[in-house]
Amino acid sequence: MRGLVIKVDLHVHTHCSPDSLATPTDILRWAARHATDRVAITDHDTIEAAIEMYRRWPDRVIVGEEVKSNQGEIIGLFLQEEVPGGLSPTETIRCIHDQGGVVYVPHPMDRMRGSALAYDALLEVVQEVDVIETFNARVTVAADNHLAGEFAAIHRLPQGAGSDAHYAPEVGRAYVEMLPFVTPQDFLYAIRHARVQGRIASPLVHLGSTYARVAKSVMAALSLAR
Repeated sequence: MRGLVIKVDLHVHTHCSPDSLATPTDILRWAARHATDRVAITDHDTIEAAIEMYRRWPDRVIVGEEVKSNQGEIIGLFLQEEVPGGLSPTETIRCIHDQGGVVYVPHPMDRMRGSALAYDALLEVVQEVDVIETFNARVTVAADNHLAGEFAAIHRLPQGAGSDAHYAPEVGRAYVEMLPFVTPQDFLYAIRHARVQGRIASPLVHLGSTYARVAKSVMAALSLAR
């Protein structure tokens, strides 16, 4: 199997997220630099960049979206259409599955992240979840990744990993080593035999996200003032 595995970062943001300035070209350049074969583009509540990147680089990109449900964030992978935010977790998951997508729960135990899916809500929908993110490179407390791993093991769910990159050089900091795949069904088989790898990023990476959010707000205000 070693000669066949690929490295996949399952959680990456582009400039289409309000807290990122990363361009598609820079993301793929850094993915290549870090020997990352594929990336899931999971912008907040949009698939705009993911669709465009997939059209240009279908062998390197998975179309995803980090959807803000009314109980916290849920990622859809292999999407054809955008999933609206603000729905319940059950409705969000149904929208993902109805289009043949994969339900991936990011940073489920991150105690410092208010956007994480609420624990009670996660328990209510756990039977509908396909993959749990057990290594997120942007968690502040490393133990929270271990807690996510324990949760996945208890519920016998496949484990995933993502850099949660908002700045292009972060891409590939966390990833899964897995068999190659084409379809969502191939992916679900391969992820069950995947190996999670990663390194925790410096807490300073969050300053970059804050800068991006502020910079975009200033640019929008200046544009309106003209």
